[in-house]
Amino acid sequence: MGPLRRRLTAALFATLPGPAFAQACATQRPFWEGEPVSAFAEAITLFSTPAALILLAASALAIRFRHQWAALVTCLLWSLLTSSLTVMDVTGGARDAAIAEGCIGSPALFIAVVAAICVGMILYTAPRPSRAQ
Repeated sequence: MGPLRRRLTAALFATLPGPAFAQACATQRPFWEGEPVSAFAEAITLFSTPAALILLAASALAIRFRHQWAALVTCLLWSLLTSSLTVMDVTGGARDAAIAEGCIGSPALFIAVVAAICVGMILYTAPRPSRAQ
């Protein structure tokens, strides 16, 4: 079982962080200082993207004017943004390597806050029941 053990050991060491992961972090987060990114820091990073800031403003306007269709369109745009930032990997696997290295945190908090915003918008802009007696 010597050759099999060597192959398993080599496969184990290939999964550990190394220069390939460091390159992924250099392209994904160039100003990363080496500390693992928390879910809170990742949520702040994702909310500070221009698209997220525009959608936050659109959410505020939909709530302010209590417009159902604006809230629905904004929720659809939030879902597109969330899936494009967190699920779709257009970098060809570099995102997975950056997550393994620690320069990209878990997007779970960002997804939860966006879901709460969308649920709140839909519930707040829903038509009120009439007071017919």
